[in-house]
Amino acid sequence: MEVTRTPVNGDQKRDLRVRQLRAQQMLRDETAGKDLEDYVQERLLFTTLETAQNWARKNCLFPLGFGLACCAIEMITVIGSPRNDLARFGAEAIRFTPRQADLLILSGRVSIKMAPIIRRLYDQMLEPKWVIAMGACSSTAGMFSNYAVVQGADKFLPIDIYVPGCPPRPEALIYGIMKLQDKIMGTPDMGWRERYNAYGTEEKPETAIAAEGELA
Repeated sequence: MEVTRTPVNGDQKRDLRVRQLRAQQMLRDETAGKDLEDYVQERLLFTTLETAQNWARKNCLFPLGFGLACCAIEMITVIGSPRNDLARFGAEAIRFTPRQADLLILSGRVSIKMAPIIRRLYDQMLEPKWVIAMGACSSTAGMFSNYAVVQGADKFLPIDIYVPGCPPRPEALIYGIMKLQDKIMGTPDMGWRERYNAYGTEEKPETAIAAEGELA
């Protein structure tokens, strides 16, 4: 059997034999001048402390082991399923105490009685912390338009990512976590208002509507 070494993308420096010889020259202290500078530049990485911190936070999320309703079943399949595994994104280490978690996934509808308990869990979580509203019920109450369910989790928690669906597929939750990682790195994607230049379509609060009625 004949073994042929071929350069990657035509770059001779990345050939296996060339790299071996360069390493031997470094060990014998025979590399100097321009070759030494190129060797050092290929192996140095400069960044800021904040970027390094965000990179570490992005790849070691600790979700809280917490579920509210039927969306929690989909969340479980994302965490422990061999097909959809959050370990690829560094977010499979579930913590069952808020003092060791930094990601809260609201997976289901939030009742009026449950809202203060969830807020307490959120306050006990580590800083910095993030929240994902998973599903239509936690985002906007979904089909439960009644007095017993909170009409949107953003009324008592700061929400970072909304994942639509009833329930969302595991791929949708993974996509939401990837978007959260982009936000942690400081490069969030544009919202739909910015993307489609849809300013002026915001819902007006009830107080503003009442004030306009009085002026009219």
